[in-house]
Amino acid sequence: MKTFQVTDDLVDEIQKWIDLRENQKIKRKLQGAHYADIAEIIERLPKGQAIYLFKLIETKKTAEALAEIDEDTRLEIVEKLTAEEIAKEVGELDTDDAADVIGELPEERQMRVMAQIEDGKHQEDIKELLRYDDDTAGAIMAKELIKVPLDTPITNCLSEMRSMAENIKRVHSIYVVNKKEELLGRLSLKDLITAKEDATVKDIYIPKVDYIEHNRPIEEAVRMMRKYDLEALPVVDENRRLLGRITIDDAVDVIAEAAEEDYLLGAGVSTPVEIHDSVFELTKARLPWLFLGLLGGLGTVFILQGFEAMMEKKSLRALFFYTPLICAMAGNVGVQSSAIIVQGIANNIIRDSILKLLLKEFGLNLINGIVLGGLIIFFGLILNQELIFSLTISFSLIVVIAVAGIIGTIVPLILNKSGQDPALATGPFITTSNDIFSILLFFYIAKFVLGF
Repeated sequence: MKTFQVTDDLVDEIQKWIDLRENQKIKRKLQGAHYADIAEIIERLPKGQAIYLFKLIETKKTAEALAEIDEDTRLEIVEKLTAEEIAKEVGELDTDDAADVIGELPEERQMRVMAQIEDGKHQEDIKELLRYDDDTAGAIMAKELIKVPLDTPITNCLSEMRSMAENIKRVHSIYVVNKKEELLGRLSLKDLITAKEDATVKDIYIPKVDYIEHNRPIEEAVRMMRKYDLEALPVVDENRRLLGRITIDDAVDVIAEAAEEDYLLGAGVSTPVEIHDSVFELTKARLPWLFLGLLGGLGTVFILQGFEAMMEKKSLRALFFYTPLICAMAGNVGVQSSAIIVQGIANNIIRDSILKLLLKEFGLNLINGIVLGGLIIFFGLILNQELIFSLTISFSLIVVIAVAGIIGTIVPLILNKSGQDPALATGPFITTSNDIFSILLFFYIAKFVLGF
């Protein structure tokens, strides 16, 4: 059971002690706290107090917390630290986390911080990671790993591994390389322990090992780790030389970030933002999609104006009352269809052709439309509505649902083929387009059946 929890009372208490400069009380209270808890407390404190607390706690714990803190808060803290203080913090971090922190700094400050890092190997590894494009596997790999040469005697292997493991927090895998540092396979700890004393790594290593090249997309690395249940994935160059490894915590971070971005896109927010961002940043993220919605709404106004003559006939005016229902059903069906396709694209499980997917979605929504259309007829009977009127609305609903399903299926597929994020199709884009199509179909079907 967890003994330390971040609560509102705890944060209030920390704030009070910071104001009173009760440093020893703060240190005692946070002595057993996990660095993730420290990060959460820092994020919940006002800026000045967050910086004070960060400087108060020991570097080993704040370094790990620094990697966990959200980017905006981290930048605020780092701005108040000297180059030497930042170097001391990143010196405690794995190379991938250190590169993330330093990579957010202006280029001139990056150079000053790098010059203050005492460990030359750590410094060179961070420089290497900073050279990779942000969306590649190399950008999220860590240089810390355990590797053993193929011809190493088993008697020497454990001592070599022990020396390498001193600077590694979690040992997921032991990799086997040749003299050119090319990845050959992996080593099972069980096989290592049970091997004969006169054996070498060559006698017991496992040649089969999953790996990814450094310039491949991050998403591909995450898919591999998810598919094969990997806790770590080695990263190699074009010649299969071992460069580093991607660990499961990095993969989880990528998945969470992608899910957050897709959720925001689906809600009509074009760039990643948070509730604490400025009004200008929030407006810039939301306004483009609201503008699209406005254009779509104006389009429906002009369409409805084209059927103004319907209002002159008292018996047909009730059609307008069903307009929100038709639009809502089209929007719901479109978002459902697009969400399923986007999920399939994200998980790389779409195997059928576009035509087969469209036919399947059409059949599915045709069935749903017939069921819902039947309920409309039943509803009309309860209200003593003319049967022809109910049949018109019912048929329109069936057609609208079928078409909305096709639009919701094909749009994310087209976006994905063109290199765009298919998550765009799950939000206002689909809703607005389906509103326009549904109103057009509804009134043209009504005009054809009812003859006005």
